[in-house]
Amino acid sequence: MDIQKYLSQIKLPKKDSHKGQNGKLLIIGGSELFHAASAWSLEIASKIVDMVFYSSVIENNQLIQEAKRNFWNGVVVPRGEVESYIGEADVVLIGPGMERSDVVVPLTSSIDWEHDTYIITNYLLEKYPNKKWVVDAGALQMIEQSLLNAQMIITPHVQEFSRVFGEAGNQQTAEKMSREHNNVTIVLKGIEDVVTNGTQTEIVTGGNEGMTKGGTGDVLAGLIASLYCMNDAFTASVAGSYVNKKAGDELFESVGPFFNSTDLVQQLPRTMKNMFSK
Repeated sequence: MDIQKYLSQIKLPKKDSHKGQNGKLLIIGGSELFHAASAWSLEIASKIVDMVFYSSVIENNQLIQEAKRNFWNGVVVPRGEVESYIGEADVVLIGPGMERSDVVVPLTSSIDWEHDTYIITNYLLEKYPNKKWVVDAGALQMIEQSLLNAQMIITPHVQEFSRVFGEAGNQQTAEKMSREHNNVTIVLKGIEDVVTNGTQTEIVTGGNEGMTKGGTGDVLAGLIASLYCMNDAFTASVAGSYVNKKAGDELFESVGPFFNSTDLVQQLPRTMKNMFSK
């Protein structure tokens, strides 16, 4: 893979740009069980885009508000008010830290914005099909296949891929599922990431055993969603996958596998500076 072809296409902030011109991202994620996942997505996004709108359950929103001394470039949004921000956001990331339920309730049911991952996900994706979406984790596991489209990036690991599509996750099936579902961009995560939109495919190598820690996928989702704000889906996905693995490898060089997702968030700006300043 010629990674420079993709890195050279990434749009970077211009010196004469103003606040809001370098991306606005809405993150819908978190649950009463999973607090940190969406916060990792938020942390990396706040270092890349100009504005992050963050919407979680009440408890997570309060945690972010309490930590706001470290998060000035964003707005905390109650779950029930997310539709007011969808139009303003360039991209919506949904799913990090949201709980998967084995009980699928009808979409005609009223929305419990705090708990109903299935209804929240499919209601929003159906209502806003032309929005640029990144669908991850809990939301991805509850998605209706009929809603997948070319405006969307999904980020499954192999188990999630099998749950969504009913087939083993590999390059061949990823390409097949993308073609059969309106050329949705798929980032199939693994030792080698498979990135495909059904017509283009790249295999992204790199990474190490330190990146098996919980949360590294949430960091990747926030990174890809941030890059998607100003770039096309395939370029954002390939570049995001590569940069995330590269940052993990640079951490490995200094501390071995003994790092976590917070370390990865802190390393990514240094990796990106070296990568994009050449």
